[in-house]
Amino acid sequence: MKTWSTGLALLALPFAHGQQTVLNTTSALPNGKYEISSKGVRAHFIPYGASLSNLFIYDVHGVERDIVLGFDNATYYSESLLHPHLNGVPGRYANRIKNGTFEIDGVTYHTDLNDNGGLDTIHGGSNGWDYRNWTVEAHTTDSITFSILDADGEMGFPGHVVAYVTYSVTPYQWHLRMNALSTTKKTPLMLSSHTYWNLDGFQNPDTPLALNHSLHLPYAGLRTAIDNIEIPTGDLLANKQYDINDWWSSPKQLGANLTSPSLLGNCGFNCTGYDNCYILNRDSAAAQNWQAAPVATLASPWSGIQLDVYTDQAAFQLYTCNNMNGDSPFFQQKSFDLSTEQGFLPGTLALKESQGLFNVSDRPRVTEKYGCVVMEVEDWIDGVNHPEWGRNERQILGPTNEPFVLEATYKFSVNETFAGAYRR
Repeated sequence: MKTWSTGLALLALPFAHGQQTVLNTTSALPNGKYEISSKGVRAHFIPYGASLSNLFIYDVHGVERDIVLGFDNATYYSESLLHPHLNGVPGRYANRIKNGTFEIDGVTYHTDLNDNGGLDTIHGGSNGWDYRNWTVEAHTTDSITFSILDADGEMGFPGHVVAYVTYSVTPYQWHLRMNALSTTKKTPLMLSSHTYWNLDGFQNPDTPLALNHSLHLPYAGLRTAIDNIEIPTGDLLANKQYDINDWWSSPKQLGANLTSPSLLGNCGFNCTGYDNCYILNRDSAAAQNWQAAPVATLASPWSGIQLDVYTDQAAFQLYTCNNMNGDSPFFQQKSFDLSTEQGFLPGTLALKESQGLFNVSDRPRVTEKYGCVVMEVEDWIDGVNHPEWGRNERQILGPTNEPFVLEATYKFSVNETFAGAYRR
């Protein structure tokens, strides 16, 4: 059996692509953020949720764009009563757990019911990992490592868990590695990066939305069937060629099927858009050699920025920011007065000073519905309640198992042909 100290030593192994000078962990910027950088990429992070707050990339116009959502000041993330999971690490189990219930070795566990009016658990509960301040373990010029300890019984989950996440950058690339180990009991473990993207930095003069971004998911031939509140039913559905969920046969714009009647209900009851878990049908050799080919390519014809996503994970959650105008039941189930909320009002998530247009009357400085896209690399959602999927070995882990590991690389480039065609 692995001991706690052995597990900690394993998790604490450095994950850095360069040997840079270690900075004092109090070396935050005046706004409370920590910066790392390499050629062509500059990123800011905060301890709250171990979250990415800014990601600066140069586009085809030679302008540096901040292409992820966030707040200008690090303290604001924890001040808002409403919580949009902005670019943090949801845990200890990302996405939804049906009825907030699962069973391990004949014991039934009940987790915090924080979604759909108390019908299920999402992102680890109301005190999930992206609601908490992580510890800055190390900070260099090109990497930063955060850690968190999660007590046995927290949010109803068994087992004491220790986790680390390391973010690093190399020329034109952003890398992440997540490790988590339960040191006392078996527990569900599934992490992700919940990053909101707009490759135009909301500065495209023609549209504030991300619907013109093209997406290609070459391995996404299947998806999990969901019910009206987006809980997997257990069925797997084929994404037929040219159907609304066909992202595999060729790239298409996020808004390509927005007016299709069949898109209504695709992301739950009365929801038009995408909030779907796509299964990556790579063979074992391709999955092990995950750095060889991207599982997703997102590109903007206006900025020319292209993002290729590489990961060792087996699924990919796509969310097209359908609820930014407050349509989600999340907003409707709140008992406090939304008119007095000073953080994240439906339809009023403010853009950062580094984003958007100024003094343009028809362009409010907020994130609108379909103004962004979330791409989560993760395992099959709610796999703990579907043993027929064979994900238990991956998702239910304890002190005798290898720790949970997630790796991903985001590669940035400028697609001048794509952008040139748009400008013509």
